Amino acid sequence: MSVLAEIIDGFSKLRVMVIGDLMVDAYTWGKVTRISPEAPVPVVNVVKRESRLGGAGNVVLNVASLGAKPIVFSVIGDDATGQSLISILSEAGLSVDGIIQEVGRPTTVKERVIAGSQQLIRVDSETEKAISSASEASLVAAVKAAISQVDVIIFEDYDKGVLSEGLIQEVMGLARVAGIPTVVDPKKKNFFAYQGATLFKPNLHELRDGLGLDASDLSALALPATVKKFKESQRFEGLFVTLSERGVYMDFRSEQVAIPAHIRQIADVSGAGDTVISIAACALAAGASPAQIAELANLGGGLVCESLGVVPIDVNLLKREAASLL
Repeated sequence: MSVLAEIIDGFSKLRVMVIGDLMVDAYTWGKVTRISPEAPVPVVNVVKRESRLGGAGNVVLNVASLGAKPIVFSVIGDDATGQSLISILSEAGLSVDGIIQEVGRPTTVKERVIAGSQQLIRVDSETEKAISSASEASLVAAVKAAISQVDVIIFEDYDKGVLSEGLIQEVMGLARVAGIPTVVDPKKKNFFAYQGATLFKPNLHELRDGLGLDASDLSALALPATVKKFKESQRFEGLFVTLSERGVYMDFRSEQVAIPAHIRQIADVSGAGDTVISIAACALAAGASPAQIAELANLGGGLVCESLGVVPIDVNLLKREAASLL
């Protein structure tokens, strides 16, 4: 068994806290045989409908698929979609104790209409409004009660209002006192709120927008200096940038690692970032080196891109591919 496969086996000992924006990924699958007479759009005859966990929920599923035990903390609506989300979690054997339902708040839904292997449209129902102060206080209290039981914390930020700068800093402070590493999947609104995080993981687009950079700052030659400067300014232990077809780049502690993407038959890139953050967090908590963290996360992110729709990683497939690397 390779060293990477042994690290994956160690994930089963981990408890992973996931804090962020839970949502539902809804799919309508159908066939197109004609164009609508009402407008120049395809008519989809529905074959199947499906609801899955999305956003931070997909990170929870990935963590569970990796063999670790996820504990999710979030605020959702008190609507029918929120109840459906809780049911999906419960049916998957996942804890719902850290989920707060806020009266009057809509639960985020992203609905994709797919014909054959082609996504025709996505319809989003959501709010970006911040959760109430009462919900935030309840969420922090729940996190505080559970934080001593976990090995790593993932902040899964989709800019849907669950994570505020105040909440982030409070939880980060609790993690520092407890000696628990923090791993961040950021969005633009709170991009500078995670100072002192153990590992900060933007993609190239998020890094460019968050820092107001141009293409020259992110070229293969300039990227290491750009990453180093941002890492030091925010006091991150590590900065891990996913580069799409260029692979990944990590500057963690005193190591810099660049890994090219593996050649894949890409079906859908949706959810790949969730897989990458889940693997990186588990590998970090399992004591993997920066190079091992980057290698495993890069490998897993590529594997899920071969499946249509947002799907969690297959840990057995990840282990087989990891074993073949060495």
